Amino acid sequence: MAKKILRVCDVSKFYGQKAYRRGGKHKDVQEASGITRALDHINFFVEEGEYIAIMGPSGSGKSTLLNCVSTIDEPSSGHILISGNDITGMGIKELARFRREELGFVFQDANLLDTLTIRENIALALTISRVSSKEIDMRVEALAKNLSIEETLDRYPYEVSGGQRQRAAAARAVITKPHLVLADEPTGALDSKSARDLLGAFSFLNSLGATIMMVTHDANVASYCGRIIFIRDGKLWGQLTKGEERRQAFFERIVETVTHLEEGEPNDC
Repeated sequence: MAKKILRVCDVSKFYGQKAYRRGGKHKDVQEASGITRALDHINFFVEEGEYIAIMGPSGSGKSTLLNCVSTIDEPSSGHILISGNDITGMGIKELARFRREELGFVFQDANLLDTLTIRENIALALTISRVSSKEIDMRVEALAKNLSIEETLDRYPYEVSGGQRQRAAAARAVITKPHLVLADEPTGALDSKSARDLLGAFSFLNSLGATIMMVTHDANVASYCGRIIFIRDGKLWGQLTKGEERRQAFFERIVETVTHLEEGEPNDC
């Protein structure tokens, strides 16, 4: 039985009056007038080695969900467990350590440091953790070769293409062997070829065992994943599983489902 890397348990997120936790305690938020409910009692899990996408219309809550899972934001109620660790009960210092050691991030913009080379950017988390130089070089060069960015390692981010920067960001996200890699619209700023290259890199990293959860609005991007979770109005609306079908067939099924979702139809997927 596969290990459950992520458990999202009855998570809600409110904005407005009283839309917060006090001191990290697990208390339900008392609703009041003026509250916006961004997430509404969300429940799902992600198993080790899965590659899943979160989809939904603009304002559906998908980015809020990603922010809560990534520890950038905090749910108003409910629990989020990553590899058995309840992040909703952690303090600021513990969260910072957990984020650094157990999570990987890929954003729409690569967010690489221009004052560091690509090699140094990829290796940064290992350097902070005082991993040996020999181990760092071995990991960086192996990842760079497999992601076809080995020729960029000694260049600076502004000296390489956007696609190469995003693949470097993907390498940086997995270099520490995190429990979970989180990606927020990672192809949003890329041309079609660079997007394909990045998605190929994600698929390769997933084949090595990386567990990836990605927010996207693009059905083509989502078709590279094995499972799609759909959100509407802050609620879990449904999901699709790829199984053994070809990517094109899965893409067509995603497009059909997104159409039903955006037209406000009840879930029958």
